[in-house]
Amino acid sequence: MSIYDKASLIQIPSGYRAGELYSVVPNDGVGDFTFSRGSAATRINEQGLIETMGSTEPRLNWDDSCPHLLLEPQRTNNTAYSEDFSSWGDVGVTITPNAIVSPDGTTNASKLVSTANNWRKSSSFSGSSGVTYTVSIYAKLDTSTSTTTTRLEVYNGAGSLAANYNLSNETISNSGFTSVFIESLEDDWYRIGGTYTAGGTNNILYIYPSAGYGTAGTMYFWGAQQEAGSYPTSYISTNGGSVTRLVDSCEITSGLEDVIGQTEGTLFIDFEYLYETTTDSSTDASRDIFTLGTASDVSEGISFDNFRSQFRVFVQGSGMTTQSIGNNSTGASQPNTRYKLAVKYKTGDCKAYLNGSLLGSGTGTVSFAADLDGIFFSYNSPSRPLKNQKKVYSLSLFKEALSDSELQTLTTL
Repeated sequence: MSIYDKASLIQIPSGYRAGELYSVVPNDGVGDFTFSRGSAATRINEQGLIETMGSTEPRLNWDDSCPHLLLEPQRTNNTAYSEDFSSWGDVGVTITPNAIVSPDGTTNASKLVSTANNWRKSSSFSGSSGVTYTVSIYAKLDTSTSTTTTRLEVYNGAGSLAANYNLSNETISNSGFTSVFIESLEDDWYRIGGTYTAGGTNNILYIYPSAGYGTAGTMYFWGAQQEAGSYPTSYISTNGGSVTRLVDSCEITSGLEDVIGQTEGTLFIDFEYLYETTTDSSTDASRDIFTLGTASDVSEGISFDNFRSQFRVFVQGSGMTTQSIGNNSTGASQPNTRYKLAVKYKTGDCKAYLNGSLLGSGTGTVSFAADLDGIFFSYNSPSRPLKNQKKVYSLSLFKEALSDSELQTLTTL
């Protein structure tokens, strides 16, 4: 008998329709999630292509070996023309539009050729001093030439910083950014970029089809993005001005009284996430990851969050003393890392396991004054909307407190 045969709810992102994400168990629709976003958004589909989804469509993303539910906070692409490089500043760089197939599967990527005297294109926007921004663009080698490296440079309002990206060996050098990245896609495309803090309002992104100043080169480009935040989010297309992708909302707000264990139970979630980083402890608030509880009373339920790079798990109710049963104070949580968490709650026996190891435990009373009837990927949504990006691979609920060995089995990678 599989552990999952005991589950009262199983969500493995697969089936959906507008406004709804289906659960495998139960099969009567009670466990289906309500979804909304309010704007179009992109995902990577099963063919590895960037695809635009409607405002009520959940995004099953395939940037890994298996699909996952992609949930993101609101972001704005401040690049006025994300694909039309002829509308960017600077002159002299030769642009051939619609030269090859881009990451979205259509022939709309541009070929840029620079000379020793004219070597870059630029796109500016009005930023805010002290705010963190992330710039990115999709780039591909022209294999008919010897060019292997492209360069991104940013004027942050006070000074310049840059990095070189070698697409032939996927390495980054000479970086002045706070952090940099290079991500591979289908058909030898790469998304490259970096994060920085603005020192003034005039922020400019420069792209080079070569390794830098005074160097001739050839490179294909598509999909530039300049967004406030410490990590890149899914691509937002623009054509003449900034565009905002609204926040994802995926939840069950009521009706799960008979699915969720009211006096004991277990929840399991398999996920990755990205959160905003900051060194200012006064503003580094908690980042909600998951809540099993009730929308009518946020003091009831089981919550899981990230606080200053540490996972925390709480079992709390108005009729009990809040139990903190997990805090990975000995090891910081890592972005872009897959985690499996299982939490069981029962009077005298509360435990949390993370990636096969005990995260914490509690022996207090479990008593909820209000029925636990909902599942939220942001705490008490919509009053506290999604703050960080999540990739959810699976989610399960059990109406019993599983054994320690079962929790360890569930969470072992």
